[in-house]
Amino acid sequence: MKLLWAPWRIEYVRMEKIEECIFCRFPKEREDEKNLILYRGKKAFIIMNNYPYNPGHIMVAPYRHVANFEDLTEEEILDLYRLTSLGVKAIKKAMKPQGFNIGINIGRVAGAGIEGHIHVHIVPRWNGDTNFMPVLSDTKIIVEGIRESYKELKEALKLISSEE
Repeated sequence: MKLLWAPWRIEYVRMEKIEECIFCRFPKEREDEKNLILYRGKKAFIIMNNYPYNPGHIMVAPYRHVANFEDLTEEEILDLYRLTSLGVKAIKKAMKPQGFNIGINIGRVAGAGIEGHIHVHIVPRWNGDTNFMPVLSDTKIIVEGIRESYKELKEALKLISSEE
């Protein structure tokens, strides 16, 4: 048996299990750094994905608990996509990816991890960011810690906001 040594993963193992919707709970707590909230808009906010596909994987969610895209108000849709654009700009500035996957998973069969609260995934991509590990050993390698990504993106968002 081969071992993959990843002591930083203990943070995830020991993490408090949350039963309620994180997209409803975290903004109300007003502990943005602890909850990895990067930016607050009028109707939506940007948050780091605590279980990222790649470094810099963020999500944009409305404050209101809404499961279906068609149930969003026009104001929510505009803010959701304004913040999606802002998130892409921040990731480009901080991490210089070569591409992005941006999408919304609606329903469990579509891959939604949190079904009841719609959110947009923004996943930065780089040439070579996929390799044999997921195929051969069902292991994904994340090369940067979530707190380091948070600090980089938070700083980029501050710079972008001051420029606009």
